[in-house]
Order: sequence, then structure tokens, then C-alpha cells
Amino acid sequence: MLMSSNDRPAVLHYDANGFRVVTAGSHVLCAVTGERIPLEALRYWSVERQQAYAGCEIAARELASAG
Repeated sequence: MLMSSNDRPAVLHYDANGFRVVTAGSHVLCAVTGERIPLEALRYWSVERQQAYAGCEIAARELASAG
């Protein structure tokens, strides 16, 4: 069965003020929980780690542990 870009994760390059789609897809996976994050709902990521996070609490906890 063929998969459309709606069924697969996107590959993104995260910048300080946004992200660039490297490979088309409908979502990314949270680096901590594995939760699917639709691209239109993506708000939290790490530029240094090039990772996406499902919410502000997860992002804050993960980035604080890098300390």
C-alpha cells in the first residue's frame, strides 16, 4: 500500500524562529513521549538538539535536564 505524506512523519530542520520542512509529512514525533504532533500544532522544539516536544512542560523538563 502506498503511503501519502499525510501518513508519515515529516523531517524538519528547527531554527530559532521556525522550522523548515526537509521531507514532507503531516507530523513529527515528540522526542520524549513519542506522541504524534501535527505540524500545524508544533510549538516547542530545541534548535541545539533538533528535537520536537509535545508541550511546554515536556520541553522545559527536557531542556532543564540538559543543565
